[in-house]
Amino acid sequence: MIHYINADHLTIARVEEILTKGYKLALSDDAKHRINHCREYLDKKMENTEQPIYGVTTGFGSLCNISVDKENLSTLQKNLMMSHACGTGARVPVEIVKLMLFLKAQSLSYGHSGVQLITVERLVEMFNNNIIPVVYEQGSLGASGDLSPLAHMCLPLIGLGHVEFEGEVVESNVVMEKLGWEPIKLCSKEGLALLNGTQFMSAYGVYSLINAQRLSRWADYIGAMSIDAFDGRMDPFEHNVHAIRPHNGQIETARNIREILKDSEITKQPKKHVQDPYSFRCIPQVHGASKDTIAYVASVLETEINSATDNPTIFPDTDEVISAGNFHGQPIALAMDFLAIAVAELGNISERRIYRIISGARNLPPFLVANPGLNSGFMIPQYTAASIVSQSKGLCWPASCDSIPSSQGQEDHVSMGSNAATKLWKVVQNTERVLAIELMNSAQALEFRRPLKSSKTIEAIFCEYRKLVPFVDNDMVMYPHIATSVKFLNEHEPSC
Repeated sequence: MIHYINADHLTIARVEEILTKGYKLALSDDAKHRINHCREYLDKKMENTEQPIYGVTTGFGSLCNISVDKENLSTLQKNLMMSHACGTGARVPVEIVKLMLFLKAQSLSYGHSGVQLITVERLVEMFNNNIIPVVYEQGSLGASGDLSPLAHMCLPLIGLGHVEFEGEVVESNVVMEKLGWEPIKLCSKEGLALLNGTQFMSAYGVYSLINAQRLSRWADYIGAMSIDAFDGRMDPFEHNVHAIRPHNGQIETARNIREILKDSEITKQPKKHVQDPYSFRCIPQVHGASKDTIAYVASVLETEINSATDNPTIFPDTDEVISAGNFHGQPIALAMDFLAIAVAELGNISERRIYRIISGARNLPPFLVANPGLNSGFMIPQYTAASIVSQSKGLCWPASCDSIPSSQGQEDHVSMGSNAATKLWKVVQNTERVLAIELMNSAQALEFRRPLKSSKTIEAIFCEYRKLVPFVDNDMVMYPHIATSVKFLNEHEPSC
């Protein structure tokens, strides 16, 4: 299967499909024409003007007033690539680097960057051959583009840096020799086009968003299982309640819970308690607010991945080369900080449900074991969830409210969107772990409601889950079950 990179609107859903179904990439004829047209224009522009063009015939950042001779323009771009590869910290996950390659090729395909066609085609070939550059988490300010991580991603184009190929990390020139590829000789402006841009932030953002959408769906199903496990009431999910406060996510969540539990024997039993705690009763309001945030962030990120974000921006048809700021990550930095809060809240309320389920209330044994005292049961998984939730709260401090000037003050306001992006991904992973622990607790509690059954939907999830994680009679080593529960959420998709 091949996805042709073109000017059509690229959706988050399409990106997910390309990544999960193993699509190869190719440039459409229209994209090739735009790339060639822009490059030809820039070459002619340089021949017919004596005026300096930022990043094309000048230095970079605060060195923008220093002109560079024509014979040194290629060296200028190579030097830029090498000097900016200053990343450190943990390696960026392979899946995210692969998405970076795709999004950079997409952005360059619009014909406003001035790169050679062969340069974009090499990025596509790296994606298709699973040649994954080694990129590091730390180093970008999220303003002059993601300079450092994109430098690491693009070093292999000129035969430098390291890549992961066929399960091994090797020098990129080794892979190039194996495939018969020659290093690309960069033309004017190309290094800057490759390093400017928001593809590091965007890739983290899109990948986190895709997973946030998945976890949002799971949160409703696991929350529904917890409602039955805790013998919760269904009154708070009635449509009339939400029709008079019609936030889209709230209405959708209430509808989901009603649909998931519509044929549950447990919900139909008379209830002795008049009211449930907020963590159950307010699932529509809390999960729904996160849904609305996810939808907003999706719209922001879709705009971003359908944009040209390097600098200077070239407009061949109007004879303009404009040095501006499309590389600034503020629009998505704010959105990613917002998404981190929304995803963290799914974990926050989940941990509260865990706490209630193990509390010994409503005819459930304390810590969900038949012989408490001799057995600690599910006491400590709640500690683990609480620890994770606390960490996420710290990670939710917005990175986008910070700025540290760089480049001798020329780049005097930055977005810190790269830090927002990497923190967001950690919060998404944390929330997945908390929801997995809630699933483990709810499944255990549900067995104490027998012979009553939950709904067909919940019982189907329960049945699949029990094939991997057993009922706990007496204390056992628990961490493998948590890991298996996380894997279960990764490999299964809930549905009514």
